[in-house]
Amino acid sequence: MRLSMFKNRVFPIIIVLVLVLISCGNKTKQDSALNADNTNQVQDENITKADDHIIVGANQLEDYLPLLDGKRVGIVANQTSVIFKTTHNNYSHLVDSLVALNIDVKKVFAPEHGFRGTADAGELVKDGIDTKTKLPIVSLYGKNKKPSSEQLSGLDLVIFDIQDVGARFYTYISSLHYVMEACAEANIPVIVLDRPNPNGHYIDGPVLEMKHKSFVGMHPIPVVHGMTIGEYAKMINGERWLENGIQCELTVIPVENYNHKTPYSLPIKPSPNLPNDVAINLYPSLCFFEGTNVSAGRGTTGQFQVYGSPFLDKDDYTFKFIPQPNEGAKYPKHKGEICYGEDLRDTKPLDRLNLDYVIRAYNNSVGKQEFFNDFFTTLAGTTQLQQQIEAGLSEEDIRKSWMDGLSEFKLTRSQYLIYD
Repeated sequence: MRLSMFKNRVFPIIIVLVLVLISCGNKTKQDSALNADNTNQVQDENITKADDHIIVGANQLEDYLPLLDGKRVGIVANQTSVIFKTTHNNYSHLVDSLVALNIDVKKVFAPEHGFRGTADAGELVKDGIDTKTKLPIVSLYGKNKKPSSEQLSGLDLVIFDIQDVGARFYTYISSLHYVMEACAEANIPVIVLDRPNPNGHYIDGPVLEMKHKSFVGMHPIPVVHGMTIGEYAKMINGERWLENGIQCELTVIPVENYNHKTPYSLPIKPSPNLPNDVAINLYPSLCFFEGTNVSAGRGTTGQFQVYGSPFLDKDDYTFKFIPQPNEGAKYPKHKGEICYGEDLRDTKPLDRLNLDYVIRAYNNSVGKQEFFNDFFTTLAGTTQLQQQIEAGLSEEDIRKSWMDGLSEFKLTRSQYLIYD
């Protein structure tokens, strides 16, 4: 009876959805110069490469709309949480779409970088009101990273829909953990609308040692885990990584026409400092510089595509840039200083971590004792990597030390895969 009543509502709902999706945003092409304006969320060069045959979980309306019928819904979302129309340059935000479909959305939960994705890395995100929908926005990167029982009060169901990039230290998977944990404690089901992993074609790096657990590394996984966020949610549940081994009532809406080898160009940048495919591909390798005195390009428009430092030898590193405050980097490392380094924007896409960048920079840095800071071990998830670099080990020798951990992880991972 209830299902038949819902089916009678489907046709007018789809009509409304079409009208919503017609109102879509296009973005203009980014200037390639390092210090050009870089405020656009969508990159035209990405759109032309995006595989429009891939159908993300958010577009599988027939699979999850029935689950929302009569429910009070919370949504964990940011600027990447969209329903595409016919191509990846036409879209409507998931929250806007569901509100237009008369789904009873009660509140939005915002992760690091905020609901609209403009806050700096590490910058506190404040609670507020969404100006478009007037819905309350609850920050998961402010006073608390885990939703409180009060914040979940009045909800029957929570949707999680955020584009991930497949690196352990990219904090959206940590937000996923805390959302699942809070919902499990409150007996609230979670629906994950899955999206492709642009770095899903490989698995690499040291496995996290749990004594180094933090918000940029919560679970014993390698730096690059090779899973979609839906698969990762299944692993969190199946491995009983939530507090006290509890499990969340979880539904994953899969991506269609996708496997881990399928190239996927993100049509919307997932955070302010990952503006394009090159940055997303280089991010797992260059993020190690966040734990050193070397800039990874924050404060330029070559974020995670260039690196450099005033302490690197300008004879060995002929490329240079000067970081200045911009979107996503209000206080960039080495602000206003000339940084000598390397431009990687024309680099062939990586299919494994590249440690050569960090090793070479360490070997050519003035004042090696000041090269690393404590955050490096937090990012690496082990003290061993810094010790290996300081001892002069080659990249291949370092890589050999990861093999046993990677083999064990791959066996665990295989239990939770949705895609080949």
